[in-house]
Amino acid sequence: MRKLRVGVIGVGYFGQFHVEKYHRLPEVELVGVADINPSRSRQIARRFNTEDYRNYEDLYDKVDAVSIAVPTLIHYQVTKNFFQRGIDVLLEKPITTTLRQADELIAMAEERQCVFQVGHQERFNAVIMALEGSLVDPLFIESHRLSPFLQRAAGVDVVLDLMIHDIQVILSMVNSSIQSIQAAGASIVSPYLDIANARIEFKNGCIANVTASRVSREKVRKIRIFQSTAYFSIDYVSQKMSVLSGDGEGRAPLSPGVFAEDIEIAKNDPLELEIKSFVERVRDRKRPLVSGLDGKNALEVALIITDQIHRNIEKRKKLGGSMG
Repeated sequence: MRKLRVGVIGVGYFGQFHVEKYHRLPEVELVGVADINPSRSRQIARRFNTEDYRNYEDLYDKVDAVSIAVPTLIHYQVTKNFFQRGIDVLLEKPITTTLRQADELIAMAEERQCVFQVGHQERFNAVIMALEGSLVDPLFIESHRLSPFLQRAAGVDVVLDLMIHDIQVILSMVNSSIQSIQAAGASIVSPYLDIANARIEFKNGCIANVTASRVSREKVRKIRIFQSTAYFSIDYVSQKMSVLSGDGEGRAPLSPGVFAEDIEIAKNDPLELEIKSFVERVRDRKRPLVSGLDGKNALEVALIITDQIHRNIEKRKKLGGSMG
């Protein structure tokens, strides 16, 4: 079978890891990388024994599929250009900056029969995949995604930078549409939102409380899920999961009537699995685990949260001014 010809567009901090993963796959021919920074693209190309291109257009006739890890503001245009030529795309999150752009890309991918996967890699985390078959009907979900401030993320707010990961995971868990969203946040060290909290109420009664911050002293990636039969505590970073329930079979008693179990999970590299899955979908032409529509749905919730926070900030300013 002929190797799949792949390129990576944008080889900054995150794009370089895409290059590394493709380089390791024997079924893939890493044709080349493209970046507007020529010294950066040359450096990455040399490290992984491939070609470097200043213009991504030069890859059109050379690849079957690409990973796109450029700044969010140009996701739409770059992805559109590859879809116009029938090339499959793995696009880093968030899908775009607007819902209209997302809809256009989804429609174009369908029209050209292109595979369109969005890079929400937490869906490929071993602890999330281990939940399959155990998660029945969540009643309450609480997530915390906290990080120290990184200058490379300063050009986007914390909702699109961090919280959107948890939004997408939660949407995949809850089989219901959203009834209401309440949100609050603030800018601490950048012109954008650096900390945000959202309470998402679903029509089936489930409630999700989601917090994201990039002004934390430590890195935290945790999610807790409550359902009628069990409570799951998950750490994305350590890839550990604990289950508390009233079922004592095979579990240690935590307190009278409550039993706990640490689930054995084979750790994985979520990005590596995400890229392997993309390669498989390109081969078998099936729907990706995280499709363009999934990416758009997460973006829609993120934009509602961001808009509501900004409205609340403006409201407080006006109230403060009137009180003065």
